[in-house]
Amino acid sequence: MSSVNDIRSTFLDYYKKNGHEIVASSPLVPRNDPTLLFTSAGMVQFKNVFTGVETRDYSRATTAQKCLRAGGKHNDLDNVGYTARHHTFFEMLGNFSFGDYFKEEAISFAWNLVTREFALPKEKLLVTVYHTDDAAAELWKKIAGLSDDKIIRIATSDNFWAAGDTGPCGPCSEIFFDHGDKIWGGPPGSADEDGDRFIEIWNLVFMQFDQMPEGRIDLPRPSIDTGMGLERISAVLQGVHDNYDIDLFRALIRASEEATGVGSDNKTRASHRVIADHLRASSFLIADGVLPSNEGRGYVLRRIMRRAMRHAQLLGAQEPLMHRLVSTLVREMGQAYPELVRGEALIKETLELEENRFRKTLARGLSLLNDATQDLASGESLDGETAFKLYDTFGFPLDLTQDALRQRNIGVDVDGFNVAMAKQKAEARASWAGSGEAATEAVWFGIKDEAGSTEFLGYDTEEAEGVVQAIVKDGAVIQSAKGGDEIAIVLNQTPFYAESGGQVGDQGTMSADGVLVSISDVQKKGDGLFVHFGKVEKGNLAKGTGLQLKVNHARRAKIRANHSATHLLHEALRETLGTHVAQKGSMVSPERLRFDFSHPKPISSEELAAVEQLANEIVMQNTPVVTRLMAVDDAIASGAMALFGEKYGDEVRVVSMGTATQGEKEGRAYSVELCGGTHARATGDIGLIRIVAENAVSAGVRRIEALTGDTARRYLDEQDQRLKTIAASLKVSAVDAAERVAALVEERRKLEKELGEARKKLALGGSGPAAANAIETVNGIAFLGKIVEGVQVKDLKPLADDAKKSVGSGVVVFIGGSEGKASVVVGVTDDLTAKFSAVDLVREASAALGSQGGGGRPDMAQAGGPDLAGAEKALAAVKAQLG
Repeated sequence: MSSVNDIRSTFLDYYKKNGHEIVASSPLVPRNDPTLLFTSAGMVQFKNVFTGVETRDYSRATTAQKCLRAGGKHNDLDNVGYTARHHTFFEMLGNFSFGDYFKEEAISFAWNLVTREFALPKEKLLVTVYHTDDAAAELWKKIAGLSDDKIIRIATSDNFWAAGDTGPCGPCSEIFFDHGDKIWGGPPGSADEDGDRFIEIWNLVFMQFDQMPEGRIDLPRPSIDTGMGLERISAVLQGVHDNYDIDLFRALIRASEEATGVGSDNKTRASHRVIADHLRASSFLIADGVLPSNEGRGYVLRRIMRRAMRHAQLLGAQEPLMHRLVSTLVREMGQAYPELVRGEALIKETLELEENRFRKTLARGLSLLNDATQDLASGESLDGETAFKLYDTFGFPLDLTQDALRQRNIGVDVDGFNVAMAKQKAEARASWAGSGEAATEAVWFGIKDEAGSTEFLGYDTEEAEGVVQAIVKDGAVIQSAKGGDEIAIVLNQTPFYAESGGQVGDQGTMSADGVLVSISDVQKKGDGLFVHFGKVEKGNLAKGTGLQLKVNHARRAKIRANHSATHLLHEALRETLGTHVAQKGSMVSPERLRFDFSHPKPISSEELAAVEQLANEIVMQNTPVVTRLMAVDDAIASGAMALFGEKYGDEVRVVSMGTATQGEKEGRAYSVELCGGTHARATGDIGLIRIVAENAVSAGVRRIEALTGDTARRYLDEQDQRLKTIAASLKVSAVDAAERVAALVEERRKLEKELGEARKKLALGGSGPAAANAIETVNGIAFLGKIVEGVQVKDLKPLADDAKKSVGSGVVVFIGGSEGKASVVVGVTDDLTAKFSAVDLVREASAALGSQGGGGRPDMAQAGGPDLAGAEKALAAVKAQLG
């Protein structure tokens, strides 16, 4: 018996030996087809290659593609667990030719693989072809030696593939395996074809036409797209009829049995199968970046998870079950899909969190539901308003209400539920009515009501496709925009980050055939609406257009590095200054980061150096930046720090970085914070952190600014060049520059002191008879008044003190000027302060200078003026007061 892993490897290796490039599976969230909720077939990642929009360096490819069908038009959810071959998650093996080989080689490759590599008996196989595809029928005869009765012609669309109403299309050829007459059913095309005897194991699509509005034409380069369900071919090769009996599912079901203590029998078989299937779907979705929510892909994930959790409870599980099975899944599939290994911790935490929440919701909802339906009999229905109240007030979804009541044969008035939902939306919309900014913002509420939330893909990718849901210009919704228009765009999904939590919005481009839009900013409006602001550079953009979305990678990388650096700096500040440090604001841009935090005093240069060193030690560890999903209360209780300005729901992203090497946290995560922003993949991506400024913002709040990566390196290069220039000017080495500058500063200080003393002496008129001759007598009062130049304002009061000593008893006035302004100082000796106040005298002088005011003490006062033009008048004004 070949294991599932062996079969997958055999398929890929076979096509590799035949010149095909093994291409890794694309994510379950399509990056290149916004019309799909999930990747549902192997060809999805090659859509643009088939249509010619994209070229690759290979013309043959083979994949094992992760697929999911649980939402939209591809929805097998309700059948899973009750049939032999329905799954939500499955693997599609495929080989592809992009204009290289066509029907003959595709059929030859397929026949050789199933009959030689897989050793399936020829007599057990039959094929179908499209009824007009004579070429395919003849090739099956030639290559496989099949008789006409083993080549069935099908006239329906089952054997003709088309991408849509227009575009590439072509006939199909399917390979079926006959499980034998012990199982009911007939061959394809027969009246009993719905039976399980004949099972399709492979579909070969021959893309040879291009469907145009006016008709069908031949493609210039016909191509091949095939799909083989790994679970189906594994069942055939392992000799079982039921997909759930293959080795992979047996391992998962055995883990479910052991965890619940309940074996698998006729009553419990479906529940174990649901758990096994939904475990795969949930785990792969989480690994690919989808997290449970109430809208879009997140809601599909939540439905899948809760359906499995409901079956776990039906089996009697008293504690959360799903997360305990993840290790088995990783062991079975982790080698082929390493994203499961990388995401194991996140998967477990997400499943456990959701199951705990679901159990609370279920217990509360079932109690309320029993009260609301106790008087209803079998065949009756619960009114829609009550069902909506259960949903809106208590968080009990409609599908859970329906499922819970189905066992009692009680229905739900869905129309009434929808009416209640519409009424609530109308009331909420009306509450936005207003004028000014409120009226402008109301446009986003209407768009959100119609289009729903924007799905953010930017944690995992910087390129994707999205469909235009709305265009806004000058505050009004428009249907299309032309070149030159400044507009705002809302999409169904986007890789562009919207400004939040201090991180600026992304920039980039959106494009389609003949259309280019440059995006300058992205903002969040309302609840979960991402609004892209930009300009139509060329072409006409209309609502409903599918666009290629491309974030400016270099800019985003710098923002990610700066955002991760803020987390490391936050923890380093707490470690250096104390745990009182808490974030009070931040700004994360591509150029730099700014971080505000609580601290009562300036930070010393030694403390800043310590903070920088601690943060860079974690950068040098180059360990992965780990993101987990947790309940907000649990996250904070575990030590994660909530960031200022961030709004948190019930579930939060917890970002962990580095490993602490000292203190109480030694050996544990260094930085753990709640954050919804984008971050570096590993701490080493930050490159380098350099703090360039520290200052006060307000009382008790400090701010540091820092640079990272190449920006920090360039800053240090510039600083180094400045140092070299200074050293060259001083004619010393860079090593000795600081010592030489210190010596020059000291030398200058001494010279300035000597110069100041000389200026004071000069201002006082020298010493001896010259100084004495400068003293006048005014009405019997000694008076010394001088207009001095070249004396700094700070030296005027010392001059006045010295002059008072020279006078002995009297009044002194000095008027000086600097930087275009005048300053006057008046001194009165102590024996005269009862008669003359220096404050009154200086105000007279100030008025004469063309100003007013002044202040000080009775013995010494100072005032200012616009300039020295009135200096003589000021001296005369003081003299006049001495009469």
